Amino acid sequence: MGLYNNPNDTDGSGSPVDSTIGTQFRTDHYQKKALIEIRKEQYFSPLADVVSMPKHFGKKIKRYHYLPILDDANINDQGIDAAGLTGNGTDEGTVKSTIIIQRPDVTSTGNGMVWEYAVGEDITFADSLTAAESAAMDIFKALGVFDTSYAATVTALEGLTPPWIIDDTTHANTNAVPSRGNLYGSSKDVGVMLSKMPTLAEEGGRVNRVGFTRVDLEGTIEKYGMFYDYTKESLDFDTDSELDMHCTRELLNAGNEVTEDLLQINLLSSAGVVRYGGDATTTSEITGENGTTPSLISYEDLMRLEIDLDQNRCPKQTKVITGTRMVDTRVVAGARYMFIGSELIPTIKRMTDLFGNQAFIGVEHYAGGGSGKYGDSSALNGEIGAVGGFRIVVVPEMAHWAGVGASVTTNDGYRETAGNYDVFPMLVVGDASFTTIGFQTDGKTTKFKIKNVKPESDSSYDRVNDPFGEMGFSSLKFYFGFMVLRPERIALCKSVAEY
Repeated sequence: MGLYNNPNDTDGSGSPVDSTIGTQFRTDHYQKKALIEIRKEQYFSPLADVVSMPKHFGKKIKRYHYLPILDDANINDQGIDAAGLTGNGTDEGTVKSTIIIQRPDVTSTGNGMVWEYAVGEDITFADSLTAAESAAMDIFKALGVFDTSYAATVTALEGLTPPWIIDDTTHANTNAVPSRGNLYGSSKDVGVMLSKMPTLAEEGGRVNRVGFTRVDLEGTIEKYGMFYDYTKESLDFDTDSELDMHCTRELLNAGNEVTEDLLQINLLSSAGVVRYGGDATTTSEITGENGTTPSLISYEDLMRLEIDLDQNRCPKQTKVITGTRMVDTRVVAGARYMFIGSELIPTIKRMTDLFGNQAFIGVEHYAGGGSGKYGDSSALNGEIGAVGGFRIVVVPEMAHWAGVGASVTTNDGYRETAGNYDVFPMLVVGDASFTTIGFQTDGKTTKFKIKNVKPESDSSYDRVNDPFGEMGFSSLKFYFGFMVLRPERIALCKSVAEY
């Protein structure tokens, strides 16, 4: 009877034929199917409205956004106020001047400008401009960028890379027309509101005319692609008979992850509301130094962020695309979604509310329910729980900014890179705040165009490069575009993260 024993000298005896039946050609076994990494889940793409770019119209898509009448951003010269002023800049009465501040918060991708409005009111243009400049200085001080004066600050900020854009000429100089077409704008001051109410006298008269402002929203698409090539023998002699199928699938998964990362970067760059942890007022002040207040986001920060989003009319419901063809949707009501990286899970779970109680509610306590504050539907991919008015979703591939925080002297246990603290985002995406742009797709079919040319196919023979047709390749290409619709509905909190 033949023995298996030691077929290929695995005991180091020096004899390759210890087995009584000779050398064994195969001493291992490969499973028919390779171990496959589970496809990374999509987190941001299901939140997007999808539009398609038609042929023959270039790579740019535009949309009008009409601002509400009662909004400080509705700057126009069409109005006649409640006192009957004609709005030509010569009447006595309250004149409003507005300075528009556009600031880049993170590396701009074309949509990363955050808008601020500094509004001043007084009897004359000069006085209203002074009041607007004072309001602008308050904004600069809050952001930690104020220099010695308004003019010096503007000069410094406009010289940065990328530069701030500060418009204090169109809407705030002696040649402009007062912005009376928005009545009392965004004011919540009872006195201001009463003084601007559109009352009518018995005789009526030409009063209370309001004006409208619309802004152009703009997005562009870019082409992306990747490929791999292979030989006929790599398929014929590899021990995995399904190698070609595995490689094709992984190419698709890579394309899917690239689109998710592109979308995530654009969302991080488009936040209209930004908050910093601890005492920090800018990204460069984010710190975890021993002896200082660590730049961690607290429950109170989230509560104030929720107030900001309420004032920005950000809906407390989110439409999520659930179908594989991007056509089936469901609406999740009662809370807004906040996306974090796994590094911030300890920060979230350790939070306590204003009464010292645990603020975090695990997803197992409400997912799938039909009542209660969060019990409205099953959880999203990666959802771990809720804090305050936010449902927390952990994104394993969540990006962060490495080494852009404050310099490290005595680290108190927080992540750092090259001598500076890392900065981690908490991203809130409100409903209908952005859209992705596709090309030659209606949202029902795949966004990827794939070409697989196998060896010895007609397309593989090439007189110059491969006349024997031994080489094959597989390529993937797609268009991706992003357009922010409501930046005030996208919020970003910046924090350090524990090791």
